[in-house]
Amino acid sequence: MTELDSKPGLDGVIAAAKQAPGRGLPPVHLWTPAHSGEIDIVIAVDGRWIHEGATINRAPLVRLFSTVLRKDPDGYWLVTPVEKMKITVEDAPFIATALEQDQDEAGRPVLRFTTNVGDVVEAGPDHALRVEIDPVTQEPRPYLHVRRGLEALISRPVFYELVEMAQARDGMLGVESAGAWFSIGPSEAPVS
Repeated sequence: MTELDSKPGLDGVIAAAKQAPGRGLPPVHLWTPAHSGEIDIVIAVDGRWIHEGATINRAPLVRLFSTVLRKDPDGYWLVTPVEKMKITVEDAPFIATALEQDQDEAGRPVLRFTTNVGDVVEAGPDHALRVEIDPVTQEPRPYLHVRRGLEALISRPVFYELVEMAQARDGMLGVESAGAWFSIGPSEAPVS
């Protein structure tokens, strides 16, 4: 694969992402660039970032792009102070690939997730867990809110960990994190 940072349309995105201080995130929610367009980047269901048909294999570049990703009512965008480029996201832009259970300073359980792009997110009131049922397969599709409308699909092994931790409450299985309760499904499987 060729170096993606030399392709037209990506230079501004890369430059803006590199300007983020430390490991912090750029303030993409504050940027209102005048120029917008589309770029052939797809975030696949399995979390792969694909540019012009080729998977972007450089993890630092994917991490860089993820820091300037924004979800607007009309779709997903890579945003800089001077332009925004629309991309395609097939499901959720991130995948939750690891889970750690801990306690906060008040002794409450905390569930800490790590995404495929290195974000560490504590489930709680500002980072909700939700589970949808796939209408075709009838299997659960669990998600975690990461930031500003961007979600991570929780990988199957991590979801199995959640199910192992779950407790029954009012006929539903759920988990607690940072003082919030999240239902992840019925406590008994439906009889067919």
